[in-house]
Amino acid sequence: MAAPYDFDLLCLGSGPAGQRAAVQAAKLGKRAAVVEKARTLGGVCVDTGTIPSKTFREAVRSFSRTDRWGTVYGVPSVARPTADQLLSRVHAVVRQECEIIEAQLRRNDVSMYWGRGRFLDPHTIEIDADRGSQVVSAEKILIAVGTHAAPPPAGSDPRVVVTSDAILGLKQLPKTLAVVGAGVIGMEYASMFASLGIPTTVVERREKPLEFLDEEILVELMHQMRNSNVTFRMGEAVASVEVVAHGTGSRAALTLESGKRIVADLVLYSAGRVGATDGLGLEKVGLAPDARGRLSVNERFETAVPHIYAAGDVIGFPSLAATSSEQGRRAACNAFGVDVCGFDTVFPYGIYSIPEISMVGETEGALTSRRVPYELGIARYREIARGKILGDDTGLVKLIFHRETRALLGVHAIGSGATELIHIGQAVLALGGGLDYFLRAVFNYPTLAECYKVAALDAANRLAR
Repeated sequence: MAAPYDFDLLCLGSGPAGQRAAVQAAKLGKRAAVVEKARTLGGVCVDTGTIPSKTFREAVRSFSRTDRWGTVYGVPSVARPTADQLLSRVHAVVRQECEIIEAQLRRNDVSMYWGRGRFLDPHTIEIDADRGSQVVSAEKILIAVGTHAAPPPAGSDPRVVVTSDAILGLKQLPKTLAVVGAGVIGMEYASMFASLGIPTTVVERREKPLEFLDEEILVELMHQMRNSNVTFRMGEAVASVEVVAHGTGSRAALTLESGKRIVADLVLYSAGRVGATDGLGLEKVGLAPDARGRLSVNERFETAVPHIYAAGDVIGFPSLAATSSEQGRRAACNAFGVDVCGFDTVFPYGIYSIPEISMVGETEGALTSRRVPYELGIARYREIARGKILGDDTGLVKLIFHRETRALLGVHAIGSGATELIHIGQAVLALGGGLDYFLRAVFNYPTLAECYKVAALDAANRLAR
């Protein structure tokens, strides 16, 4: 008897959630497919988001590192790179990543459709593509369409006001940059461009950026960014943006509500991201996104329609590529009755600013508000041989332990390799370890991991006092 549907699972979006869900379904012996509206597989993560932005960061660091080593080793400094030099590596990595994803999908017999999908009914999707449209059906459907940058104010000139989805399409680097919005993306790009010697101004309505970070780490980040010629305008909002002539081109003039005026060659408008649910035909299946385009799901990643699931950035917090991938896998398992253990809430955050930041577990502020007794242990890169070798004397690792049980409560790091270093703390935290583990442990020398030992000894000394 013919199957009632073309597929067992169809994923709208080939980003981390959709890709992982499709592969998981295929490994369960199910017929799986993905629909991708963008020009590349991998969704926003590969096209304009995580992969290209982090590759751009490494390209920037390769030049800024040369300058730093020039200071350390007496090597002449290099000229500022061009946009083409920085972005050539970005394009190469994106292409390679797309090839890897496509090979993985083909290896698992996942069908691929290019075009924009929309619901015709709860089990049927119409896919609009350049070559026409086609209709496919599926028993289960996963919405993993991700997000897009919130658009700049109406009437903004795209030549001088861009979002994070477009900034890596620049033909030349600006001489000055203004960033509107001090969230993760805004702070990352502000630090990258500032590291290239481009004077950068960050405008943020809130009194401080990245409020979820540990206060000491945030203060250090802002200090280092100020040293790189970043100016912060906190507690300020943009009242208007106009284009002003400048030589043969144009600039943006931002007027703040306080009356201040900022003129920059380029404005990065980074006021959050919106779920890419417009045009999906959700009304045909009885689903309604919130004001930010996001969908609500239960712990099984089911929407209000039992056979329709959602995962990844489109469901909101935590909106990380790593968690999106795991959400997609779990959604596929749930869809086909495969038991999966509870979702681990101990996951790390990484902010790929320059310097990079990572954290897992509790912050001092959160523990203080709940009146949890704790003690700190801090290791600074300038005390660690590997820090000297890397030429990084500003990084630090902070460990937070319960004063009475000595259990590890949180890890916060800033500096070279912080997003890699954090996983040691993540494992110890998830397994219920604490101070005594670090006091007994032996770490390779010289490595940044030695920070854990030094920080643990610092905490033990504080507790002894």
